[in-house]
Amino acid sequence: MESIQYRITPSRPQAHVFTVSCRVAHPDPAGQVFTLPAWTPGSYLIRDFARQVLRFEARSPDGTVAVRKLDKSSWRCAPCAGPLTVEYDVYGWDDSVRAAWLDGTRGFFNGSAVFVQPRGHERLAVALDLEPPQGVDAAHWRVATTLRPAGAEPWGFGRYAADDYADLIDHPVELGEFEVVEFAAGGVPHQLVLSGRHRADTQCLAADLARICTQQIELFGAPPPMARYLFLVRVVKKGYGGLEHRDSTALICAREDLPVRGENKMTRGYRSFLGLCSHEYFHLWNVKRIQPQVFATADLAHEVYTEDLWAYEGVTSYYDELTLVRAGLIDLAGYCEMLAEAATRLWRTPGRRRQSLAESSFDAWTKFYRPDENTPNAVLSYYNKGALVALCLDLKLRLDSGGRCDLDQVMRALWQRYGQPGVPVPERGLEAMAQECSGLDLRDFFACLVRGTEDPPLAELLSAFGIEAQLCQAPGGGAYLGLRLAPGGTQVQHVLDGTPAQAAGLSAGDVLVAFDGLRVEGQELDRLLAASVPGARVRVHAFRRDELMDFEVVLGERPADTWLLRPCADPDAETLARRRSWLRQ
Repeated sequence: MESIQYRITPSRPQAHVFTVSCRVAHPDPAGQVFTLPAWTPGSYLIRDFARQVLRFEARSPDGTVAVRKLDKSSWRCAPCAGPLTVEYDVYGWDDSVRAAWLDGTRGFFNGSAVFVQPRGHERLAVALDLEPPQGVDAAHWRVATTLRPAGAEPWGFGRYAADDYADLIDHPVELGEFEVVEFAAGGVPHQLVLSGRHRADTQCLAADLARICTQQIELFGAPPPMARYLFLVRVVKKGYGGLEHRDSTALICAREDLPVRGENKMTRGYRSFLGLCSHEYFHLWNVKRIQPQVFATADLAHEVYTEDLWAYEGVTSYYDELTLVRAGLIDLAGYCEMLAEAATRLWRTPGRRRQSLAESSFDAWTKFYRPDENTPNAVLSYYNKGALVALCLDLKLRLDSGGRCDLDQVMRALWQRYGQPGVPVPERGLEAMAQECSGLDLRDFFACLVRGTEDPPLAELLSAFGIEAQLCQAPGGGAYLGLRLAPGGTQVQHVLDGTPAQAAGLSAGDVLVAFDGLRVEGQELDRLLAASVPGARVRVHAFRRDELMDFEVVLGERPADTWLLRPCADPDAETLARRRSWLRQ
């Protein structure tokens, strides 16, 4: 069977350079075109990976083949007899989950950032030769990936295979020295690969991740849709993030967020890390297999638009925390705390009055992933509000159907209709399935909360499940200014709409010097505001560029933008039964 043959070598680790080749047996007679993606599935921002290509050359049995650049990400080779081989260098110094990284101690790449796509041959099978690094001591380097071995030993360099180009770029690769932690869920082997220095309690990690994975497998129904799953975790001093793939996920976490042997407590950092793992694992179904139609045929050279990102990322964000309580990793009080934090983030975002969930999804490419000083005033997160709308949808389905239907049932129905046969989901597919499964008319619900800018009715719905939700002022008292400072400093990062700071003329980038005649340092502003009263007139001094500015500010009253959630003290039997059914407690 004809295949496209790739080779990737960490050729100059000290210079952070991978050398990649792609061999096409039967190139296009008119001149073979090769393209490198401009974005990677799961991360909706044009990243222009081709900017890291350092050279691009081609050859055939007859010798060197001329190459012409067509656009920022495409090259055309002159017509020639096959086989045609192109070779190019990729600079890798992006320590994230989306691109490529290489030094003398470690390598990582996401396929979209390093593998060119031979136009017209995208559906052909792929063979990949993964070579050890050159110029460094790599005796202890190993390979972690879910690419299918085709001669390579487990955790070893050598030949791997993929079904086609889309499959090739959906299996990130970790290179170097790392620790492997193994566990099983749903009868399927899972591995956690930890790269970077740590002192984590790996037994605790394995046990907790097994509970998370088992919960989600049970939700959709066993067996899970893969033969093996891999958590690739890069451990750093500070960091957080993840990117889903078909049989794996690439994650970054802070060292202090991992559990330490002998400290048997659920810290906020560890809870956050487990939520991240839960989120990316849920994508096994929701996104990677329950796939939006527009992404099923996506051109990775250009943006692909949908109003439904909230149904994939927001719904997944709802389930990532819900899974933690269902798995018994956090209690009801902890879950209430997490919901309250999510709701507070939304209520402290003025942009929720300007942008709908549908618009947030559609504009992810230009707004959500390109934040600036005005982002809180203009944009909302389809993760954040999407999760709260998913919560409300779940509770509404349970209430209005008398317990006959819930969001779990809707997700299983999406899996059975679209995920298992591999049929892309049409736009608004979740909305249609929710109405079909429940028999309810949910058009107003989606019109108001998805395509409108109404706030989710949290208090009303949660009360029916024995959770008291109260919107109040942030604790601490005092007055309100309405700006946010950069972490650890006195530079203004955001000025919120309709606030005293905006009315006075303060702007992002200003560096605060004094508040009411007192020097501002570090976290001093919060203390000074706590000691002030609403309505007071104070002078604020700040540098704008190199000029000292003087502002008169009329301090305001703290807004009611903080949610407090707690279990009702004595819910009746029906309410308690509803809550237990929802949380599986």
